[in-house]
Amino acid sequence: MNYKKWLMTFSILLVVAITALVGCSNELKSSVKKTEVVLAGWGGNPEEMRLLKQTIAEFEKKHPEISVKHEVITDQYMDILKTRLIGGNGPDVFYLDALEAPGLIETGIVENLNPYVTEKFDVEDFETPMLKAFQKDGKTYGFPKDYSTLALFYNEKLFKKAGVEVPTTWDELIEVSKVFEKKGIKGLGVSPELARLFYIAESNGGDVVKDNKANFASKEVIDALQPIVDQYQKDKTSVQPSDVGANSGTDMFAQEKVAMVIEGNWMIPFLDQSFPHLEYGTAEVPTVNKKRGTMAFAVGYVMNAESKQKEASWKLIEYLTGKKGMEIWTSKGFALPTRKSVADRLGYINDEKRKALVAGASYATVWQDGPYLPIIMNNFNNQFLSAFLGQSELKEALQKAEEQANKEISIYE
Repeated sequence: MNYKKWLMTFSILLVVAITALVGCSNELKSSVKKTEVVLAGWGGNPEEMRLLKQTIAEFEKKHPEISVKHEVITDQYMDILKTRLIGGNGPDVFYLDALEAPGLIETGIVENLNPYVTEKFDVEDFETPMLKAFQKDGKTYGFPKDYSTLALFYNEKLFKKAGVEVPTTWDELIEVSKVFEKKGIKGLGVSPELARLFYIAESNGGDVVKDNKANFASKEVIDALQPIVDQYQKDKTSVQPSDVGANSGTDMFAQEKVAMVIEGNWMIPFLDQSFPHLEYGTAEVPTVNKKRGTMAFAVGYVMNAESKQKEASWKLIEYLTGKKGMEIWTSKGFALPTRKSVADRLGYINDEKRKALVAGASYATVWQDGPYLPIIMNNFNNQFLSAFLGQSELKEALQKAEEQANKEISIYE
């Protein structure tokens, strides 16, 4: 065999060998079984779902040994989730609203994440109120993926027309609303429910919940809430959505039925997309009794204590609530990042529309207070509305609601 023939034969053999090796390598790769982690949550708008899908895809690139099965529970999320968890077929990782966290953590069904956390994860970077919502007795059971506080949204055109300044105290808000009323404009749009009024109810030093019992019939709470009722009943300078043919605070503000509402971050993308010509601004919620206050609504990622793949589940939580994953998820502003560094990097701290919402994160009251707040909330809302509408006195209504709430709570004790 001459040299040229030998070289050609060698080259062919080499190609065949490399091809075989590549084939074997691919077979080995394909034969490696991935760990599947089931992630459950409720749905969202198409853009939010796209962002979550993108975040999961980036996680799977970083961790090719793990695949994520995303399940969307569209209706009765907590009922279905609890049924599955109790039945032993719950997801590995799932969304948990801060409101529901104390009750579910108490059952022992949520994994303590302390053993998984390393210094690199930078727990100190989280907004403190949102992080505390998923902690109990020094243990962390979840990490908040996002939140929204409440801020004062005001119609710039109506304010300019009325010649008034944006209020910074609740007393100023009441006076500004009276100016609007004289000009035939309702000043404040109100949602008469505990989720929006909780921080105001406690502004006089009272406790809505005490020792896991309803306590909102106390004098301090009644005195704090009376101005809300008086503004609606006596001054007639505030309205609820149904009064003006609207479905929500967002709706009545968008339709310019009111000059102000106290709403959350969800308003901004909606208004910018659906009402692009509406001239509006945001400010921190006016102080009550010289105290800054607002509500925060937070959602966290938690792990099923019965998960069969806890290490992989933690890696998913670590990425989703880590700096990179959170930046992808909150990049379009539909939700606010619970990590301060991410809010800074995305520019939300200085964003004209969002900076008031971000500023409130450090002093916000998270919508959560013990395992029985859902029961307390339902009874409060039913009776407070009757007082708000003038069908009963506030003190009488709240005493009735408190008694009923505590009667229901006693069943579980």
